[in-house]
Amino acid sequence: MATSPDYPPYEFEVQKNGKSQIVGMDVDIMKKVAKDLGVKLVIKSMSFDSVLVAVETGKADVAMSGINPTPSRRQSVDFSEIYYNGGQSFLINKTDVAKYKNQSALAHKKIGAQTGTLQYNLAKSKIPGATVKGMDKNTDLVLALKTHKVDALGIETPSAEAYIKNDPDLAMFKSSYHLNKNETGSAMALKKGSGTLVAAINKSIDQIKQQHLANQYLADAGKYMKVNTHNTSMWHYRSYFLKGVEYTLIISAISVIFGVLLGTILALMRFSKSKILHAIAVAYIEFVRGTPLMVQVLFVYFGVGIIINLPALLSGIIAVSLNSGAYVAEIIRGGINSVDKGQTEASASLGLTKGDSMRYVILPQALKNIWPALGNEFVSLIKESSIVSIIGVTDLIYQLNIVRADTYRGVMPVFVAMIIYFIITFILTRVLNYYEGRMKHAR
Repeated sequence: MATSPDYPPYEFEVQKNGKSQIVGMDVDIMKKVAKDLGVKLVIKSMSFDSVLVAVETGKADVAMSGINPTPSRRQSVDFSEIYYNGGQSFLINKTDVAKYKNQSALAHKKIGAQTGTLQYNLAKSKIPGATVKGMDKNTDLVLALKTHKVDALGIETPSAEAYIKNDPDLAMFKSSYHLNKNETGSAMALKKGSGTLVAAINKSIDQIKQQHLANQYLADAGKYMKVNTHNTSMWHYRSYFLKGVEYTLIISAISVIFGVLLGTILALMRFSKSKILHAIAVAYIEFVRGTPLMVQVLFVYFGVGIIINLPALLSGIIAVSLNSGAYVAEIIRGGINSVDKGQTEASASLGLTKGDSMRYVILPQALKNIWPALGNEFVSLIKESSIVSIIGVTDLIYQLNIVRADTYRGVMPVFVAMIIYFIITFILTRVLNYYEGRMKHAR
């Protein structure tokens, strides 16, 4: 099951028995389905933008994240029957209750909605003159609402109810959309051609409807949410941030090592007399530098994943390493060019081969020249590695969004993550400066 656990009460994370677990109505429904099918349920967390792609590329058998089976989505994936229809609502600030009493009052206003969702498309097509602002996370949208960047937030009714129960500054009202229930409820998404599996899942959904289990699961989710909001201090969620720091450092450290190795090889290839090696290095560097890291992460995880099923963490490390290698290559190339040509001539006159000259004479001097730039790349890598959260790697940014979803606190988790990043980069900068000073005094 692929899901984005930042959408209470459908799916969210909670500390249970000292461990972080994904819970919610969708999770309980999927457990029931897995039991009926006689299979083990494995939950893969990732950003909402990626859950359908995970199904299309075989990373998951089922995507379940409060997904509406719209016609456009049906072109890419198969859907089960609707298992729950909570309806559509709008979140507003409580101070605006008198101002926005119904959907008609939102005409020509700024409406927030999660990018790529039914709520986004509805606001665009059915609210006259509305300016729709899309974001990837509902937690970001709620923060935008509370800071008056948007006037209202389009969201499913159960989630809206969850927010107003846990945040006294928010209010809600139901939409007046006239919608086809077969398109607006929540359904499970499966890979195209999964007819047999869809039929088996639909049998479980029929039982869930007949026994009204969805309401029971929704009530259970509410109990978990009360556990989360009982103590919303950042110290209470310290294990989340510590886990995020652990994964951020692992990704950064490994990516730095492989990035430097790859960058050195690419830089030497650019200096090679072989036109083929030179062309390969130039093409690689230009291509990587010309495409966003986020796209590279998605390609390694989903694109390469079609051939080799790589875990999310490994995919993130590979993508960040490959990206870093291209930038390090240019830094090293600049350092080599900064070494006086006379050094090469002097080493040749001493009988050194070109390889030995590069190893013992040129590169050591180049390293002194490029150390500050190389240090900047290391620092940038720690911050840029946060992009791996989109494929479900539990780095610091991923944990930040989970804490925001669980506690309904928009700003404080961001502030904590910002301080943590500063501490990490400050310490690293001091270490790099120490070694830079030693290099300057070395003979």
